[in-house]
Amino acid sequence: MFSGLIDRVAHLGAATIHSFRRLGRGSVFLLEVIASCASLFTRPRLLIKQLYSVGVQTLIIIVVAGLFVGMVMALQSYYALIDFGAEDSVGVMVALSLMRELGPVVTALLFAGRAGSALTAEIGLMKATEQLSGMEMMAVNPMQRIVAPRFMAGVISMPLLATIFSAVGVIGAYLVAVELLGLDSGPFWSQPQNKVDLYLDLYNGIIKSVVFGVVATWIAVFEGYDCIPTSEGLGQATTRTVVHSSLAILFLDFVLTALMFTK
Repeated sequence: MFSGLIDRVAHLGAATIHSFRRLGRGSVFLLEVIASCASLFTRPRLLIKQLYSVGVQTLIIIVVAGLFVGMVMALQSYYALIDFGAEDSVGVMVALSLMRELGPVVTALLFAGRAGSALTAEIGLMKATEQLSGMEMMAVNPMQRIVAPRFMAGVISMPLLATIFSAVGVIGAYLVAVELLGLDSGPFWSQPQNKVDLYLDLYNGIIKSVVFGVVATWIAVFEGYDCIPTSEGLGQATTRTVVHSSLAILFLDFVLTALMFTK
């Protein structure tokens, strides 16, 4: 029994050391990627191609999700506020919720599930088929050619997708609150214009989306670059990308919210 306890403690210690080693490799990897991003100024086509792959092809799921999230929020807000005679505040409640929290967070989670897993699978497949090694033998830096364009595309796409998500969500809330439930469109639009603060709400939401974009894309490209070059290793890396990105996004959302809105 005592030896079994020692084995468990040793296993826990080995897993902890392995996690810190991967975190250290990931940090060094991030610095190398940031340094490699300077090469994109001389080859902008690589970035434009990845912007289409990472950003534009993720746009459909962002628009659909934003529309239905806005509709559901309008319904929930209406039935919660009508008991207090404050149903005219549906518009400002939906707008603040989307810009402060749901827009950046839900967009980042959808981005991690769709684009993040695709980036990991793509880079991991290149590693498994030794395409990255072939580039190095031909004096082509895979960090500049493969990783940096995908990383920068994710960082640029995330705040744009989050903004679109919030805008479409407000439109979905308008369709439900005004067109379906019959609320006056005047208060629906005027209250958000008066209550939404440019810095506290809009800018902070953009800052969140940028941070989420850096973290989610970093995890995605690192897991693909660092994965075991087998089919099983590639599947495990893709799973880790989605899980780790989602947990990191939720944790950072709490930290950023505490820093931004604590007076």
